[in-house]
Amino acid sequence: MRAVLQRVSEASVKIDYKLCSVIREGILILLGIEDEDSQEDIEWLTRKIINMRIFNDRDGVMNLSLKQIDGNVIVVSQFTLHASTKKGNRPSYIKAAKPEVAEPLYEKFIAHFEKEFGKDVGQGRFGADMKISLINDGPVTIILDSKDKR
Repeated sequence: MRAVLQRVSEASVKIDYKLCSVIREGILILLGIEDEDSQEDIEWLTRKIINMRIFNDRDGVMNLSLKQIDGNVIVVSQFTLHASTKKGNRPSYIKAAKPEVAEPLYEKFIAHFEKEFGKDVGQGRFGADMKISLINDGPVTIILDSKDKR
């Protein structure tokens, strides 16, 4: 499981020109899923994101977690995070899980995240053409991969 975290001062998701999720201070998570991803990947990634200290304290030092600031989250499925660009100019998405595998894992990730975080998270719609707007705060963008544990 691969995630791109963007610390945001605000973010939103539109589908068919309709607003479906909006948050203020928090994290926009772009989530890529592979066939071999499991509950273990979901648990590791959730724990890492909730406790990662990427928000500023009173001294302007990134020392506070999402949980500590009572921030907000939007999770968006994004298969293109597993693009391979090794050959040619057209990316291959062979490592990205097929929808029948990825969608249930995406749903499980959201459910587990909400349970561990203790509040609802915004989301896109799996497989939809979405328009994502965000103001990246910092900018702070972090890439996590549950297979590499980094």
